[in-house]
Amino acid sequence: MDGWSFVFIAVIIAIALIFDFTNGLHDAANSVATIVSTRVLSPKQAVIWAAFFNFVAFLIFGHKVAETIGSGLIKIEQVDPLVIFCALIGAITWNLLTWYWGLPSSSSHSLMGGYLGAAVVKAHGFGVVILSGWIKILIFIVLAPLLGMLFGLILMIVTTWVVHRRPLHQINLWSRRLQLISAALYSLGHGGNDAQKTMGIIAGLLVTSGQMKVENFHIPVWVMLAAYTAIAMGTLSGGWRIVKTMGQKIVKLKPIDGFCAETASAISIFTATHLGVPVSTTHVITGAVAGVGAAKNAAAVKWQVTIMIVWAWVLTIPASAICAGIVYEIIRLIY
Repeated sequence: MDGWSFVFIAVIIAIALIFDFTNGLHDAANSVATIVSTRVLSPKQAVIWAAFFNFVAFLIFGHKVAETIGSGLIKIEQVDPLVIFCALIGAITWNLLTWYWGLPSSSSHSLMGGYLGAAVVKAHGFGVVILSGWIKILIFIVLAPLLGMLFGLILMIVTTWVVHRRPLHQINLWSRRLQLISAALYSLGHGGNDAQKTMGIIAGLLVTSGQMKVENFHIPVWVMLAAYTAIAMGTLSGGWRIVKTMGQKIVKLKPIDGFCAETASAISIFTATHLGVPVSTTHVITGAVAGVGAAKNAAAVKWQVTIMIVWAWVLTIPASAICAGIVYEIIRLIY
């Protein structure tokens, strides 16, 4: 590998880790919105709590999601490092736009959309796409928030039945303690699923640059530690615009509500990660919050805000794909 190529690969890895950082920044709100909105922890305490569990997730989860991203979506032998560079630029662009607008869109789907757009433009068609991998992802775009909503609804009904004769102060006391656990579980799931997406992209880059053989695709330890560190640092930086949307605009939350929403989300994300499906943690927590609100009173859920969020979900993959495709085409025209 010549000097220019080495520098270019190093720059792409750095950009991938910056994306991972923006993922943490963008999705920090999902990890801490409920626990901050219910005043169980201060914003500073909450992001430290979430970032710690984002990082230690590497001790619990394997690499199935990373393998799906790295070799299960695009025929990796037909792309080059420039595709991955443009995928990251497209994803970061959409992430920053939705962060600025205060929309809890999916960093995960931004990355996948960027990868799709750049690869299709490079290959001049969809022959580069591994359809089976995308079918699984498209199913979970619908299924993930529905699972979050269903589990949130069930947990809220069950916990309300369990505590309905207890004094309010006792309910709040135990809910606050339990919410520390539920927030930790959610942050574990967030780190375990989302950091793996960057791991998969970097491993894919190593293949396309000739540093790893396709048949020997794996996740190096340094890639794993770098990705988990980057997402945890992003979470530490917070994302307060989206905290406001997640924590209060959809439905007003009490400590017991936050516990149910976070626990429901954690169950859904753990399941998907075990199956190797790169889901949107944003989608899951939004569905869970809506499910908790619907269990209390469907009219309490601000469905107009929820519909706006759903539109952001629908647009994320095509929008980030277009961004990445345009970047690839511009670079190709120039060079």
